[in-house]
Amino acid sequence: MPAPTLMTIGYEGISFDSFRQRLIEARCELLIDVRAIAASRRPGFSKTLLANGLAEAGIDYLHLQPLGTPKDGRDAVRRGDIATMHRIFAAHMEGDRPQAALAEATAAAGQRRACLLCFERDHRECHRTLVAEAIVGRSGQPVEHLEISLPPELRPSSRKAPRRGRP
Repeated sequence: MPAPTLMTIGYEGISFDSFRQRLIEARCELLIDVRAIAASRRPGFSKTLLANGLAEAGIDYLHLQPLGTPKDGRDAVRRGDIATMHRIFAAHMEGDRPQAALAEATAAAGQRRACLLCFERDHRECHRTLVAEAIVGRSGQPVEHLEISLPPELRPSSRKAPRRGRP
């Protein structure tokens, strides 16, 4: 039986209810949090609240902190320097702890419909795409990057300015 599709999602600019509903619609069984720091100023997205809110929908939660981007990489993303984040993250992933966490994520995602979580709305600006690529390199499973439509008043302009901080 082929491995299930691996999904990714970012929660930038969306409500917890919209986020959870999108995971339900995608038939997600396990959310794998790949943030270095599983805390957020956005209601519902800190580790314990997130796990509890997902459990209400029948979705399990797993935080794999070693798959998070180091601080220098997060700073690079805030500056809009995605290439530097990629280099920092690649070096980070050579460590034993990230490799063990990657093995755990690969095993979990091979057995259940799993979704990788991080902050950035655009998966091309987020390390979760690099984690997904590493999993796919080991498993060969397909990837789907989930999106959630923003109301018009919250849509970013066509020219995105670098973020100054995370909510």
